[in-house]
Amino acid sequence: MPSLKDAAELTEQLQELTAQLHSELTEGEVDFDRMIELADRISEHADGLAGAFNTVNDALSQRISQVRDGSQGDEQGESEESGSQSKRGGS
Repeated sequence: MPSLKDAAELTEQLQELTAQLHSELTEGEVDFDRMIELADRISEHADGLAGAFNTVNDALSQRISQVRDGSQGDEQGESEESGSQSKRGGS
């Protein structure tokens, strides 16, 4: 199962790619094809990382909502049961 450590490894790869792009800009012969390639790879990695974080966020949000809704449903169910018992007892 993927973990935050895997996400950290992706950020390391992003750092390496951005360092290569920076180096190409400042120390290289300004090879535009190489810079385009690096920029595309950076974009792909960043998009993948953003997608992974979005997926985790959605899953956590959904689970938290389910738990919250479930506990509210339990409270409502208990209230309804109490009301039913008092009505039965009062008949």
